[in-house]
Amino acid sequence: MRYRLQILECFDPDALAAYMKLDEAGLVAQATSPGIRRHPCNNRAFPLLAFQRTPLPTRKPLHEQEKDIPMTIKPAVRVSDGKLIVNNRTILTGVPDNVTVTSGSASGPADGVFLGADFDVSDSRHVKSLGALQTGVRFMACFRFKLWWMAQKMGESGADVPLETQFLLVETNSSGSHLEEEIVYAVFLPLIEGPFRASLQGNNSRDELELCLESGDVDTEAASFSHSVFVHAGTDPFATITEAVRAVKSHLKTFRQRHEKKLPGIVDYFGWCTWDAFYQDVTQEGVEAGLKSLTDGGAPPKFVIIDDGWQSVAGDENKAGELQRLTGIKENPKFQNKEDGIKNIVNIAKDTYGLKYVYVWHAITGYWGGVRPGEEYGSALKYPDITKGLLENDPSWKTDVMRLQGLGLVNPRHVYKFYNELHSYLASAGVDGVKVDVQCVLETLGAGLGGRVELTRLYHQALDASVARNFEDNGIIACMSHNTDALYCAKNTAVVRASDDFYPRDPVSHTIHVAAVAYNSVFLGEFMLPDWDMFHSLHPAAEYHASARAISGGPVYVSDAPGKHDFELLKKIVLPDGSVLRARLPGRPTRDCLFTDPARDGLSLLKIWNMNKYTGVVGVYNCQGAAWSSLEKKNAFHETKSEAITGYVRGRDVHLIREAATDPDWNGDCVAYCNRTGEVVTLPHNAAMPISLKVLEHEIFTVSPMKVLAPGVSFAPLGLVNMYNAGGAIEELRYEERLVSMEVRGCGKFGVYSSNKPSRCSVESNEVGFSYDSASGLVSLCLDHMPEEGKRVQLVEVEL
Repeated sequence: MRYRLQILECFDPDALAAYMKLDEAGLVAQATSPGIRRHPCNNRAFPLLAFQRTPLPTRKPLHEQEKDIPMTIKPAVRVSDGKLIVNNRTILTGVPDNVTVTSGSASGPADGVFLGADFDVSDSRHVKSLGALQTGVRFMACFRFKLWWMAQKMGESGADVPLETQFLLVETNSSGSHLEEEIVYAVFLPLIEGPFRASLQGNNSRDELELCLESGDVDTEAASFSHSVFVHAGTDPFATITEAVRAVKSHLKTFRQRHEKKLPGIVDYFGWCTWDAFYQDVTQEGVEAGLKSLTDGGAPPKFVIIDDGWQSVAGDENKAGELQRLTGIKENPKFQNKEDGIKNIVNIAKDTYGLKYVYVWHAITGYWGGVRPGEEYGSALKYPDITKGLLENDPSWKTDVMRLQGLGLVNPRHVYKFYNELHSYLASAGVDGVKVDVQCVLETLGAGLGGRVELTRLYHQALDASVARNFEDNGIIACMSHNTDALYCAKNTAVVRASDDFYPRDPVSHTIHVAAVAYNSVFLGEFMLPDWDMFHSLHPAAEYHASARAISGGPVYVSDAPGKHDFELLKKIVLPDGSVLRARLPGRPTRDCLFTDPARDGLSLLKIWNMNKYTGVVGVYNCQGAAWSSLEKKNAFHETKSEAITGYVRGRDVHLIREAATDPDWNGDCVAYCNRTGEVVTLPHNAAMPISLKVLEHEIFTVSPMKVLAPGVSFAPLGLVNMYNAGGAIEELRYEERLVSMEVRGCGKFGVYSSNKPSRCSVESNEVGFSYDSASGLVSLCLDHMPEEGKRVQLVEVEL
């Protein structure tokens, strides 16, 4: 890995045209002539590298934005003369006459429209053209490449839109300008309408965008639809998506958004999952060995997920070793070898190793093969019926054992009884929550039961009720659940696995995984907190995965086998008390990465942004060289064009960095701390720092707004600089003339930027030694221990 730490653009605000007034959402119309600046040392002219200066928006505090995103500039969305038009820009042409349009005004203040269609005959499946994407637009789609999981795809024409697309973000820029306010984003959300679920897809022969409507039950038919897709537009892509989902929530009234839900306590602690350590061979002894190994090494987990392998299951008669079905709600003999059954290992985890939470795994149908027919709960054998689009994306389903042998489906009338008896038994043993897997299988089992949407709704209502009754911390993780049938009925579940699994033995998977979790989080993060999955700390791609988890905003946990750990790596994500420095939002690609393809194009790096209270963070990843192949229908390597790729990092890559500034008149200047090298770089507003990375290389930048305390005196907090998310350690920040006070969580090397050498540094009012690098402005001191017992933070003061 290599990168150059020189600034490619540097300019004075005076060189720019006057700011135009901020609009009500804090967005601006930009002046058009930035000019150039003469370098003060040699009088050379430096042209600005890329974007012109974007005046800083004035935004609501972050917590208010999460609850009530202010409306962005509202381009009118309408269909006229066979065209879908946004702010006088055409997105679709050739919209058929029988595509219906309904104003979204009844669903809230978001300016958007609902699209539907009328058909001549009633059926359980319909496909209808919505028109052709206009030349010059770009899109990012989240589509299902497997029944369970989504991935991202970018393109420029309707034919490029994959089958099973559940989220489509379109960028239109009629002027070709680089000015951000000249770009309009349109979001397409295919919805649930009655018993039908909508998706989008391309038509290769006609290069059109199509709407697909399916009930999953040949006896559940309809011919008229009015609210199948919601289309909304705005100039801020992230706010526009939030507004669109909020409007859909007001319309459907069947789900809640992420910020409205209670997050379970596991998200703020380090954890361990048994899956990749033992797979289905997990035992009580194995669980204890894993907890002891991590705790003894100084990375104490505070939650454990006992994954698949603890339940009582069996195969069908004469089919031993094939598909297993649940035979009872209690643990299997491996976990019954003590008097208290699974309660024994729960007590050991909490009493001996200090864990706060114990979760266990189960499938939404009980187990992979469901509940064995003939057992309780009215279980009956049903055979999954896979949709046409999914079969084309994943032909392996034609021979899948679940499809061939069927699944024991609990009668929907008895499913609450099933969940409640399972969960109450677990809760009585001290279990705090469940990871509920295999969720998308419900969509394949709706025949004769009112269809896929109805069956999913009934199961999720029962699941929500049981979790609420038995696990007071809202202890549930949704997994293998990337269908909108489930997302649009998720009222309580607050954590969702963000992508296909971490596969430690599959070298093609690692770059694909990091790209997929970031792009899927753009959509999934509106409903739940994305969980970027477990990883191995001792692995060739360990740092690549660990750094991504650290800035994801979601739970952080490993699946190491006992004794196989890299504790130096774990110390970058885990504090001595087992807590983590969790960022405040779902990690997502930066604005300039939304429509580039960092897995396939051979040109682009992936940048992921997130927020802390007083800093931002940007992770940069080279994800090239592997992606899902639409031809091979699997993840595959492909040739890369160069050994290393160069990209750029700017302070404003952190989309809400303005929220981290304490000064309402902040001018946009930032300080960036490079985690791998320890270097500090000052970034004037809009300055670009180049970085070059090879495949599977990464860098993490802590980005901190610079505060001017006096003429020639500036300061920026950085945090625990040996941690990936350094700035997450700073919980309070106060400026009093030349005294800076910070409340800091954790211990280790603490850093700040100061343009001048401090006169004094103290920890809890006790003066401490520090080092100062006059070349970079880095001030370093050591926090030798965690805050005193009973205290969450310790006071660090810097006098200038």
